[in-house]
Amino acid sequence: MPVATPEQYAEMLDRAKAGGFAFPAINAASSQSINAVLQGLTEAGSDGIIQVTTGGADYFAGHTVKARANGALAFAKFATEVAKNYPITVALHTDHCPKPALEDFVLPLIAASEEEVKAGRNPIFQSHMWDGSAVPLDENIEIAKELLPRLKNIHAILEVEIGVVGGEEDGVKHEGSNDALYTTTADVTKAVEALGLGDQGRWIAALTFGNVHGVYKPGNVKLRPELLGEIQGGIATRFGTGPKPLDLVFHGGSGSTPEEIALAVANGVIKMNIDTDTQYAFTRSVAGFMFQNYDGVLKVDGEVGNKKAYDPRAWGKLAESAMAARVVEATQQLGSAGNSISA
Repeated sequence: MPVATPEQYAEMLDRAKAGGFAFPAINAASSQSINAVLQGLTEAGSDGIIQVTTGGADYFAGHTVKARANGALAFAKFATEVAKNYPITVALHTDHCPKPALEDFVLPLIAASEEEVKAGRNPIFQSHMWDGSAVPLDENIEIAKELLPRLKNIHAILEVEIGVVGGEEDGVKHEGSNDALYTTTADVTKAVEALGLGDQGRWIAALTFGNVHGVYKPGNVKLRPELLGEIQGGIATRFGTGPKPLDLVFHGGSGSTPEEIALAVANGVIKMNIDTDTQYAFTRSVAGFMFQNYDGVLKVDGEVGNKKAYDPRAWGKLAESAMAARVVEATQQLGSAGNSISA
């Protein structure tokens, strides 16, 4: 199927919220990882989200140049074309754009989509994340308020981070007190007062409940997914809405227990970012292949090696399938397996 239209993306998110499941949002930085995500989602019968960070866009553009907006556009064009060959629906998203990267990442991409929409076409990316977690909350919300109408006009969705996800992702690093890792209802109330609840444009919220980017073992980070339910209840009471008025995003989920994931989803998470685990799945399969076929991938002792082994397609296919298997696992954890709108 083609990449989701704005209407299809909205339908995906609405169905997830109503059905009590979430979509995996997989970070990709190469054509291989995009193909792996599409393979995994297809095998699971799940729709999903493919996303790119500033670092991923830099890499896609060519690691010797710094042209992340061009890299992101190339990423989107590639994904849009190859997605036509798969029977599921995917949305494209830009992940973690801190303030210093607005000018050379998200803003040029919004401008490019504005031209597309003006010409009667769909936006290039269906959603963009503004990561204001490193600036004061008032400034974070003010920038989100400036971005939201532009995204509404191109029929795209804004993702905001209210709170701080610990650890580091693509150079966005947070170190602070543990209290900073837990969003408060007061913080979210400020955001809703400024951004509305859909009337000014649709936005989704990455609230923090102890999340940390990167690698950690279960139990080493104190997740409190029940906090999401408390915040949903507080916002519903404050603004007189129905239950779970917020569309939520789960960042920094590596090492989370199935119970923690399930509770987060039950409390309104409809999108869960996955990067570390899929990176490892991809590279682990390559490492295994190299160890098992070292005398084929290397020209040992003057021999000629084995072209069938050192052909990048040999290990590349294995890597894509290994990453795809981890995507399937994510859809099963999140409940999106078998729930494609394309079915």
